[in-house]
Amino acid sequence: MNYDEDKIDEVVLALMYLTLHNGVRAWKGFDFAVLDRLCEKGLICDPKNRTKSVVLTEEGLARSRALFEQYFGRRG
Repeated sequence: MNYDEDKIDEVVLALMYLTLHNGVRAWKGFDFAVLDRLCEKGLICDPKNRTKSVVLTEEGLARSRALFEQYFGRRG
């Protein structure tokens, strides 16, 4: 089965918004391939470090919030 990796990346980035701490860090308990793609897109920094979280870039943080509201925000 083929998957839309861009959509998967969007949903993972949206879910990272739930685990934000220290303003820009999110837990990295997601598939490594997704984290690598988000890093390549400039949305997170260095997912291969030894810490249990990643740093969202300024663009990544803004996109994470927007995607969270898009996918999970209440309408009406």
